[in-house]
Amino acid sequence: MTSNQQQIEVSYDVSNEFFRLWLDEGMHYTSGSYLTGKETLEQAQLQKCKILYDYAEMNPEKMVLDIGCGWGSNLEYHVTQGTKRAHGITLSTLQHEEIMRRKLPGVQAIVCDYKDYAPTEKYDAIQSIEMIDHLCSPEQANKGMAVDIYREYFRKVAQWVKPGSYFGFQAILRDRIPRTRKDIADLKFTADVIFPGGLNPRLEELIVAIRPYWEVVEMRTQRESYGKTTAEWLRRMKLHEKDIRAKFGDKTFDDYDRYLSLCVRAFENEWSSDVQMKLRWRTAG
Repeated sequence: MTSNQQQIEVSYDVSNEFFRLWLDEGMHYTSGSYLTGKETLEQAQLQKCKILYDYAEMNPEKMVLDIGCGWGSNLEYHVTQGTKRAHGITLSTLQHEEIMRRKLPGVQAIVCDYKDYAPTEKYDAIQSIEMIDHLCSPEQANKGMAVDIYREYFRKVAQWVKPGSYFGFQAILRDRIPRTRKDIADLKFTADVIFPGGLNPRLEELIVAIRPYWEVVEMRTQRESYGKTTAEWLRRMKLHEKDIRAKFGDKTFDDYDRYLSLCVRAFENEWSSDVQMKLRWRTAG
């Protein structure tokens, strides 16, 4: 099953103040796009938004939905581009509170499972940034259910858009399995403690699941960008170690230090990657 609200809140409702200490200024909790490798984290995150904005073929006259909108960073990017109406859904109550705090013009966000979402009108475009890792549990993947679960997701969201619409999509990918006991234990820790119920898809699973509802028009992977992103998160978090331990406890700091350190190794050693896709609605959807 899709990660439930309790599991999502374990992952994202530690504290908005906690995440604000080490994410970028816009609080993007997904990979930035380092196109030269010399950008700041803030610049890389805005470049990520632009790539997905272009992939969705957005313009200010179009209405867009962001599935798994986090703290509203991508929604805020739409405001800067003049988008008149941008909607977002999240399962995190604290993320929703942050979006409401920002008071973004033209933005509406609700706490809702995507399976229960029922838009009142068709969207011109949709986006989703690293939300799909909450759809399939490790247990379901082991039973061979992953492709069917992902395909149902792509089928459902295809019903929410006008014919010919585009989907700017981004996902973390799992690839090779590490070989040392420590690395395997750290992966299990991350899955069980930081992101319970979640699993990153394989690229081949997504390619199969996307059909017949969407066509892959363009695709780029950015493993190195996510390595840089997580390394910068870790660096910034360590700068606030004293405050984090005092305000949120030793366990919180130690857990996130272990998790982010694993992420850096995972992207460096090609156990994980990241993909951005431009998808076009197909008649079969």
